[in-house]
Amino acid sequence: MSDKRTIDVAATQMLDKAKEIGFLTTFDRAKAQEPRCTFGNTGICCRICLQGPCRILPKKPGGNKGICGAMDYTIVARNIVRYIAGGSAAHSDHGRHIAETVLHVAEGKLKDYQITDPVKLIAVAKKIGVETEGRDVLAVAKDVATAALNEFGRVNEDEITWITANSNESTLDVLRKTNIMPSGINLSLAQLLHQTHAGNDADPVNIIFGGLKAALCDYDGMALATDLSDILFGTGVPVVTEANLGAIKAEKVNIALHGHNPLLSQMVVKAAKEMQEEAKAAGAAGINLVGICCTGNEVLTREGVAIATNFATQELAILTGAMDAMVVDVQCIMPSLRSLAECYHTKIITTMPIMKIPGSYHLAFDEHRALDSAKEIIRLAIDAYKTRDSAKVCIPDVRNTVVAGFTLESLLNIFKKINADAPIRVLTDAIAAGEIKGVALFAGCNNLKGTHDENHFTMATELAKNDVFIVATGCAAQAFAKEGLLNGEGVQKYAGEGLKKFIARLNAAAGLTAELPLVFHMGSCVDNSRAQDLANMMAIEMGLDNRDVPYVASAPEAMSEKAVAIGSWNVALGNPVHVGVVAPTVGSTLVNDVVTKVAEDVFGGFFFWETDPVKASARLVDILEERNWKNAMRKKANQAKEEAN
Repeated sequence: MSDKRTIDVAATQMLDKAKEIGFLTTFDRAKAQEPRCTFGNTGICCRICLQGPCRILPKKPGGNKGICGAMDYTIVARNIVRYIAGGSAAHSDHGRHIAETVLHVAEGKLKDYQITDPVKLIAVAKKIGVETEGRDVLAVAKDVATAALNEFGRVNEDEITWITANSNESTLDVLRKTNIMPSGINLSLAQLLHQTHAGNDADPVNIIFGGLKAALCDYDGMALATDLSDILFGTGVPVVTEANLGAIKAEKVNIALHGHNPLLSQMVVKAAKEMQEEAKAAGAAGINLVGICCTGNEVLTREGVAIATNFATQELAILTGAMDAMVVDVQCIMPSLRSLAECYHTKIITTMPIMKIPGSYHLAFDEHRALDSAKEIIRLAIDAYKTRDSAKVCIPDVRNTVVAGFTLESLLNIFKKINADAPIRVLTDAIAAGEIKGVALFAGCNNLKGTHDENHFTMATELAKNDVFIVATGCAAQAFAKEGLLNGEGVQKYAGEGLKKFIARLNAAAGLTAELPLVFHMGSCVDNSRAQDLANMMAIEMGLDNRDVPYVASAPEAMSEKAVAIGSWNVALGNPVHVGVVAPTVGSTLVNDVVTKVAEDVFGGFFFWETDPVKASARLVDILEERNWKNAMRKKANQAKEEAN
């Protein structure tokens, strides 16, 4: 691990403060784990039965297989697809929770939620085959929510709805021929766990294909979560706010919204608007909300709530001494938050039945009294503010302007101002003209095997220099927000001439109050489905299969099981995927070759591992240029055929 901890100036200041008070942060714990276990790092440690753990020792007779006789390729394949199962379960369960809420709204059971975007509702209904003509909005919403919930429990051979509704026919043909098209989310995940149980499947390719089926369930759960969240809370439009720890305000009651589920955070935003006077009565200047991780991205996209920080530096928000409450729901929440809060007045408030931290406040979120629950949380924060020790407050004066809220709809609305009849052609024409090379999606987490945020920043600036149009989600997007890449200044500093011209043309048409950014923030982790929709539209407009579109994806600091699932469905849908850490597949040459080489022949998408961000960027540029060259040659050949006829 690099001795340099982070490129974030604010985070560096807080890490120095942590050292002063003697608190060991996640950075210290990561260092303490060195050197990492080589068996675990390469994927050749097996712990799925109680005879083990077994590890592969290639040159040791008897030790070159597990106790049951499992080869390295079986162990590596089983391990990696179980990551996929975990990630798919997390994202899809998020989607299920949203779908249940929409159903309850449609049935009139909830007083605090409503259908905020009926236009998106009708669009989604038509996409998935729900009748809309002459029907009441709530009746349509009920059918859409029911269709979403059916994705989980279906056990027949019907194809899963959100994949078939969103994907191009050539892509669906590949999924069907390879027998990885899922029918139900719960069924596919259960089958994969059964498939990888001790004494079951030993064929690494068959195991990997089972993993890809589960990964497509991850995509399905994400896509329906995005659609239904937009329907429930509104589809984001461009907003201007700020990011980094400087967004925390010493004079206000500060509440961090952290996790991944917008059902509670949206209510906290609503309640905060109504409770400013209560905060003032306690001596504060008001209530200030900030976001961490993807709950932060959700309320940023729809409400313009500022971003405090991302995954690896979540502890540091408490170290400012001004964080009165951190409200957490699910996913990516460090248990260490509670022990750090003991050094301050901060209240850690857990809200979901599947995510509790010993010693924290647990205020069970009840969707039937959602606004009241949110107000109780805010009152806990106000009470905490009254006990704040001003001598402990140390907020880094570091923040950057953020222009975000670029859902696919808001991006297309900008394109429409240039080409009303075919908005996506604004993007594809720029690629055809050589002005930009293509599109890169940045997704994923933080991983302290390297320097925090460095891979994200270096790769984005390298690709921008090479005229690549960049979209981002999750903690990757938050890294860019903190480092000033989500505003117009980033364009002037880092964009190549072609990309500058393209964004300038968008700026001239957009008519926004702020300049468009270098990187376009598309939302939370589940909103990677928005980016895939963009790739699908590019394929249709360019007359290509997805496997030929100049579109790539990168997870520069991949960390969680969810990242493995996201990367895997990107590969299955035809996208080359860079990962900035060495994946635990290298313990088997066979498995590693399947995911990095053979996959391209089957799906068009493939993985490659590269920890050097400059080298990784160069490889992605090469991939985009190669796809563009092949497409140009294909077009030239077709023109020659037409002329000959």
